Amino acid sequence: MKAIAIVVASFCLVTAAAAADTCKDKAAAKKLAGAALTSFMNKCTKDAQDSCDTQATEKKLSGAAKTSFTKKCVSDATGS
Repeated sequence: MKAIAIVVASFCLVTAAAAADTCKDKAAAKKLAGAALTSFMNKCTKDAQDSCDTQATEKKLSGAAKTSFTKKCVSDATGS
């Protein structure tokens, strides 16, 4: 039973670490620079914005709460 708990805990940590990759982390892993880095970051930021807007809508946020949530969400996703 302990072995199963350890495997599940390890899987959760790996999944959380993979989900925590920011745009900056991904760009560094790909060793991007110059125009390629700019293009990648712009696309990644746009994708993060779209995802965060969707999450805010699902949480039924509006006004300042939506703005604050989206700003933090995008910042966390991009690594800014």
